[in-house]
Amino acid sequence: MIRMPIDPRTTALVFPGQGSQFVGMGKALAQAEPAAADVFARADFLLGFPLSTLCWEGPEQALNDTVNTQPALLVHSIAALRVLQQRMPGFRPALVAGHSMGEFTALVAAGALGFDQALRLVLERGRAMQAAGSERPGGMAAVFGLAASAVAEACAHASRDTGAIVQVANDNCPGQVVISGDAPALARALDILTAEGARKTIRLAVSIGAHSPLMEPAQGRLSRAIDSAGLSDPQVPIIGNVEAAPLTRAEAVRRDLQAQLTSRVRWTESIRAMRAAGVTTFAELGPGSVLCGLIHRIDRTAATLAIDAPGSFAALAD
Repeated sequence: MIRMPIDPRTTALVFPGQGSQFVGMGKALAQAEPAAADVFARADFLLGFPLSTLCWEGPEQALNDTVNTQPALLVHSIAALRVLQQRMPGFRPALVAGHSMGEFTALVAAGALGFDQALRLVLERGRAMQAAGSERPGGMAAVFGLAASAVAEACAHASRDTGAIVQVANDNCPGQVVISGDAPALARALDILTAEGARKTIRLAVSIGAHSPLMEPAQGRLSRAIDSAGLSDPQVPIIGNVEAAPLTRAEAVRRDLQAQLTSRVRWTESIRAMRAAGVTTFAELGPGSVLCGLIHRIDRTAATLAIDAPGSFAALAD
């Protein structure tokens, strides 16, 4: 196995959001590492139901329900983080970031929020998003092969044509953008994008318009929960989703989170900002390696590590 050094001075920890979950997530890690098992057990206790069983055994449909997916992602990522911290005592990364829901995990890693508080927040986030989706249904679609700027222009055109909302939701990497909004505007935007040369468009299997104004009812509800969560100043700078800039004070973190659900996830800009700040290695903690793939498409010179199972840690040099 290739082993590589992980220098905290040039390493960022990144945490995945929805779409990375799968049945079996975290099971091997919890079986092999008591520190990880403790995180799953704590989550089961706090939530009052066996989230660990849902993560490890499914059913898949229940795991993919946003009110379960968001806590599951947080728990698996923090379980991996606790093992990393146990194996590398005193490890402190240069920066942390999370994709959408993963930003809440990043807050725990940065010391801005306790695990218990974060778990309650993401549960509330999932419930709020589900309720907002019922109140203001929408949809999302992935667009491949066009720049984010071109996709944004097509969305603006579609909004003018239909009088409805559609906008860029996630700028994931060059050539991969997700759009979100009302069904008529979304359909019009996809027609325009196809005519303008999009390589492929895929409607996502969701009935909400995340990271668009359709989430305003959810954002208000979540903002109240954030206000009462007891955020602290981060011990490690967080690159926020909304501005793709370092957050170093609790109030700045609060503003970013309170704008997040209705704003674009600027992941491409976030990775480029971290590279400009001297980060050479990105360690993705949590299920799978979706973020590693996106990072490679943003900057092929960046080193990436996916840390989600016992064997992942063997690749780290002492």
